[in-house]
Amino acid sequence: MRIETNGIELEVQVSGTGADVLLVHGYPDTHAVWRHQVAALNAAGYRTIAPDLRGFGASDKPVELADYELTHYVGDLVGVLDELGVERAHLVGHDWGSPLVQLLAATVPDRVASVSLLSAGSPAANVEAGIAQREKSWYFLLFQFPGIAERWLSQDDFANTRQWLGSHPDLPEVIERLRDPRALSTSLGLYRTGAGAQVLVEPPVLPPVLAPVMGIWSSEDHFLTEESMVGTEKHVHGTWQYERLDGLGHWLQLEAPDRINALLLDFLTGK
Repeated sequence: MRIETNGIELEVQVSGTGADVLLVHGYPDTHAVWRHQVAALNAAGYRTIAPDLRGFGASDKPVELADYELTHYVGDLVGVLDELGVERAHLVGHDWGSPLVQLLAATVPDRVASVSLLSAGSPAANVEAGIAQREKSWYFLLFQFPGIAERWLSQDDFANTRQWLGSHPDLPEVIERLRDPRALSTSLGLYRTGAGAQVLVEPPVLPPVLAPVMGIWSSEDHFLTEESMVGTEKHVHGTWQYERLDGLGHWLQLEAPDRINALLLDFLTGK
């Protein structure tokens, strides 16, 4: 369905009935990255709300870089909850979706029942993780250069993208979406605004998350260190639960949906 909020229109998949779960994807995905979780959560008695973030998928793609500041993403998510009449929701984020749901939980804590973080922990913990995490985040700097980043990603039929994102289970679909030059640029908006290269050197100052939080990290993640997830605990003032999954890559919800679904349902049941 289309939801108009915060000055734009977002494509949002809404299904099921029951307590609300907001599923927030990261780069370079859409709401489809949650398809296995949607089915499991709906079957367990939850309503799922899975938007395409601004600049991604079928949602609007504003031209101006200023439209991709973090406050706009958070405003979009709050607006979706408002439009659907949701007072409190369980938040689940993956990749860039994890910082976004943490920011939402920190700024409007009364709207949040719990927070589940897949792969990516606190932005502050990312910085505190040290040189190992900085080495894995090398592309943050590349993406600050408009035109150059797009050329690097798309040249030779996306050869660099295919190598960089080679572990993505949906890589052919990702490449097809990025063939649209506008989508290629707008999907980099998160990297080029307040969530850009500065997060590698200076932790953002955010209120602590008060809700219960679960962090899930996988040992074959090529983009994020375990320290960046484990270190998130000190930025959480609610309860903290950590789950390490061995042998899985970055897109763990696609690689091992049954394991992720079981962890999510067990966590949500107690909240």
